[in-house]
Amino acid sequence: MITIDPVRRELLKNALVTTADNALVMVMRTARTSNVKNSMDFSAAVCDGRGRLVAQGVAVPVHLGVVMPALEACLAHFGDDVREGDVLASNDPYSGCSHLNDIFTFKPVFVDGQRVAFVSLILHHSDLGGRVPGGNAADSMEIFEEGLRIPPLKIVEGGAINQTLMRIIEFNTRVPDRVMGDVRAQLAALDQSAAEVEKLARSWRPDVLAAYLDDLIDYAEKLTRSELAQLPDGVVEFEEWNDDDGVGNGPIRIHLKLTKSGDTIEADFSGTDDDLGGAVHCNRAFTVSCAYAAIRTVLSAGIPNNAGLYRPITVKTRPGTFVDVSFPAAVGSRGQVGFRLRSIVLGALATLLPGRLPACAGGSEFAIAASGRGSDGRRFLHLEFHNNTGLGANPDSDGQDAGPYCIGNLANVPVELIEAETPIVVDEYGFLPDTGGPGRFRGALGLVRQYRFLTDDVQVQVRADRFKSRPWGLFGGGPGSSASNTLNPGTERQAALPSKFTRRFNAGDVLRVEMAGAGGYGAPSERDPEAVRLDLLRGKISPAHAREVYGRED
Repeated sequence: MITIDPVRRELLKNALVTTADNALVMVMRTARTSNVKNSMDFSAAVCDGRGRLVAQGVAVPVHLGVVMPALEACLAHFGDDVREGDVLASNDPYSGCSHLNDIFTFKPVFVDGQRVAFVSLILHHSDLGGRVPGGNAADSMEIFEEGLRIPPLKIVEGGAINQTLMRIIEFNTRVPDRVMGDVRAQLAALDQSAAEVEKLARSWRPDVLAAYLDDLIDYAEKLTRSELAQLPDGVVEFEEWNDDDGVGNGPIRIHLKLTKSGDTIEADFSGTDDDLGGAVHCNRAFTVSCAYAAIRTVLSAGIPNNAGLYRPITVKTRPGTFVDVSFPAAVGSRGQVGFRLRSIVLGALATLLPGRLPACAGGSEFAIAASGRGSDGRRFLHLEFHNNTGLGANPDSDGQDAGPYCIGNLANVPVELIEAETPIVVDEYGFLPDTGGPGRFRGALGLVRQYRFLTDDVQVQVRADRFKSRPWGLFGGGPGSSASNTLNPGTERQAALPSKFTRRFNAGDVLRVEMAGAGGYGAPSERDPEAVRLDLLRGKISPAHAREVYGRED
């Protein structure tokens, strides 16, 4: 019987988290694409020898609820054929992953022949083929249209890289030099992470480490149940609408019934509309992961992020709905509904816990992939996901302008980098006045990003939303502004574009993207006049908006 020392358990937890963070730092320093090295669209985790999550790095929260299903599918396929020096890989949404661009990799860690852990890295690879550059087209109908589908395989076997698989990946991307650079960065960071965990395991002894990892998971469950037990019991329902599904159907109703009882919580999405096509919807694993990420925000930051945290949380879905699609549905744009799932869960929690949570975050869930050939004839690909699109107003403060969604944690791609690496100029990037939801506390302002293309025949794919369904306010707070896409604004060729589209742009064409503002909190009539004056002074609202919304004449 091994006696658990709480101090040693805490040291172990911190060591594992540091290992995951170190892997992310190495990826940032060695990756080739801006989506990875600048936006940080990646995640790292450590699992025990049985495949249970025991630690995660500072990364994309919605990746991490999918780690265990993806690893479970790999282990189900390989069984006992997982050996020292192997690296398992998959990107198949129907084998536990989320969408094809995210390649999940797992390296087992052995000590004296005993498997003691797995280290994991998930990277969003910019292009893995498919009918549209970037692989995120909202109007795809089958996964076969979206790119290279990798079932559970060994990308490294016994320490030898699977050159056949590497060659297949290289020949199925439009930008092989950059994508293969990211793949190699991913494998190198896995090696580093595995070496750190092996060193740790040898210093602890495998049997002691296993006992402590069991206890760490149980400890996280105990803390989670204790915190949930302190929240009020109740059943609340909340729903939102996705503008469309990318192929003309919509609005799409996403419904949640949230039940908090004792030390458990259940999120039931069974009332959501049926799936009718497109690629904006998601598989069950991603829905579960989004629900975990949202519920995590009302729990103490001191609770370890591991499998124990998930045990008191039940997520229900109905197969065939917008949030639980079936093979062979396309899911490349599933990130957009992830934003909506997050806001629905937080809306239900705000109803259950008045005074604790903010209003709805802003943004348009905007993503762009633009690909063509530069003046040198070489293919370029610009990929960008906007997660820093503004937070809803808090019970005691304004929403953070350009703050990140809790499901994403991605950084924006710097304008200078876009212009240095692609024939694209960003003419405007900033805040939009009068767009934050009014209230006692104001929601964050919407953002504008305006792109001008310098070369002909650039294929652009955009995925956005919030053109119809505005970010909601709370307790009398108003909604944030809606979003819009505009072609060639201010010219004779100006035209409104839909929220989701794929089209070609030529030299001189301009795409203006206006992202939605966040929701306000409390009645606008209760806003401090000094706060209104400062908003006017800083250009966040106009005099007309101040008069109309807040009754200010000066």
